[in-house]
Amino acid sequence: MKRVNWRRVLLSLLAPVCAVVVAVVLTSIALLSIHKNPITAFHLMGSYAAQTSSMISIVNRAIPLYISALAVAIGFKMNLFNIGVEGQYLLAALLAGAAGGAVHLPAPIHVTFILIVAMAVGAFWAGIPAVLKVTRGVHEVLSTIMLNYIAFGLIAYLLSPGLLRKPVSASDLTTKTREIPKSGLFPALIHNPFEDLSGFLIVAVIVGVLFYILVWRTRFGYDLRASGVNPDAARVSGVDLRFMVIKTMLLSGALAGLVGMMYLLSFFHAYTLDFPAGLGFTGIAVALVGRNHPAGIAIGALLFGFLERSAQILDLNNIPKEIFLIIEGIIILTVVIAYEVVHRLVQAQEIRAAAEQAHVMGPAGEKVPA
Repeated sequence: MKRVNWRRVLLSLLAPVCAVVVAVVLTSIALLSIHKNPITAFHLMGSYAAQTSSMISIVNRAIPLYISALAVAIGFKMNLFNIGVEGQYLLAALLAGAAGGAVHLPAPIHVTFILIVAMAVGAFWAGIPAVLKVTRGVHEVLSTIMLNYIAFGLIAYLLSPGLLRKPVSASDLTTKTREIPKSGLFPALIHNPFEDLSGFLIVAVIVGVLFYILVWRTRFGYDLRASGVNPDAARVSGVDLRFMVIKTMLLSGALAGLVGMMYLLSFFHAYTLDFPAGLGFTGIAVALVGRNHPAGIAIGALLFGFLERSAQILDLNNIPKEIFLIIEGIIILTVVIAYEVVHRLVQAQEIRAAAEQAHVMGPAGEKVPA
């Protein structure tokens, strides 16, 4: 049984804790600079977030951020930067919403059909930069960013009258796809007068568990992590890096396709111009904060959900709610620096331990008597 290195674990936990502390300190300085009491601001945020409706909203906000971060994280494990999650999930939500509104199926089959369409669209859109990378050497950062803008333009075109936009009547000018029937919607886990807790939370938990099993408990996951740490060594051991790039990007895109499904199947019931945007870019930050691990990403997603929800009370007290953006930005910058510092401390510790072990061993590997 593998022995847990508690010192290393504690050092790893030190990074996010330091990031939050630094963010609180610097945010307090920013609040003081505009003559606002930081203690009052943080107390208001905490009190507002402790309400039942706020806690439900925080979890609902965290669900798509969690899945978005997982989509980014699986690429990060192989040093692939899928910056195109934004375009992938929006295009997937549009086409899945249109497909879901065009058919009538039994409830479980209808929901499954919509999810499969979304994952297929996301995987297809992510597969384009994968093919460009392995066949033409185009860096995935460049291609995924460009494909984001192509996706935005394609969405605008598909929402034109007569295509995926389906007006109910001649006077209906609402820009959205056809409403998804009740059989294609996700039920709520908890009903609340202000906001229901989406049943898509169950899907997010299942995806997180499968992500962990795939990356840390399968041969594919070992090859994936080995390719990220040392591509040359992975190639020598028999890993086909070109095929691994394609498989990883397809998986990343499939996860990205699920990002917008909570909003589509629990709240909007159709793709509209008001569909939430920015989840793909925020997912990159959550993945960094969570260190590309499902448990860490869950904490990061809840933290971001807490900041976004609790900041809403600040406007009512003459405190700019945009202060949460400062907190998020500082956390991202600080956690990246802190993780690098911790990585070097752990590396130095391991080198020192290896040197001490070598010191007490003889040339033939025998222990030298004291």
